[in-house]
Amino acid sequence: MKTPETMAATLKQVAEIGYTTVQVSGIGEIEPADLVKMTDKNGLQIVVTHMGWDRFLNDLDGVIETHKTWKCSHPAIGSLPDEYFSADGVKRFVDELAPIAERLAAEGMDFSYHNHSHELVKHGDTTWLEQVYALADGDMLKAEIDTYWIQHGGGDPAQWLRDCAGREPVIHLKDMIITPEHEQRFAEIGEGNLNWPAILAAAELGGVEFMMVEQDNCYEREPIDALAISYRNLQAMGYE
Repeated sequence: MKTPETMAATLKQVAEIGYTTVQVSGIGEIEPADLVKMTDKNGLQIVVTHMGWDRFLNDLDGVIETHKTWKCSHPAIGSLPDEYFSADGVKRFVDELAPIAERLAAEGMDFSYHNHSHELVKHGDTTWLEQVYALADGDMLKAEIDTYWIQHGGGDPAQWLRDCAGREPVIHLKDMIITPEHEQRFAEIGEGNLNWPAILAAAELGGVEFMMVEQDNCYEREPIDALAISYRNLQAMGYE
């Protein structure tokens, strides 16, 4: 997904597997209008994005314009700079987010935070992630829960989904496997050890609209093949 040519080829393959929605993040240079032509051509909908926090702080007009072009109402960030991960950093983030979330809401958009595992470091009696969701209400900040990273941080993905019910329009599905060499690895959905019946039930209970399949590293497997395995396994679980 680093050139327009590879984007077009990849999106075609994604659609052929059976996926109908995609997230845009970390791609190469392309005009937003050109990308949405590709997704439209393949029957794909851009439903969520990740952009850097600095874009929201310094180029909110551009962020909104791009999301309108993509017909996407769920902008998000994948993390924050290190200086935010403290007790004081929680308040700083929420204070900075307030006017941004208000402006996005006026444009028919919301704002989600995507977690890794470092947000589950405790500051006092509770984790950073618990504190940020307690300080910012569900109208201001949505929870893009990532199942793998919650598990990686020692949390229970299903419980986090239940706790964030009503504020999670989009989540990330990702499995975890342990190799015979005791290595913790990313895995295709249903190929690892996460409790998918509990996770999917909690997602439905929480009102999740889009469940995005993500795999940070596919190791010896081609990414498109990993996507196909996850799709087939989710189909077997009753999802398309």
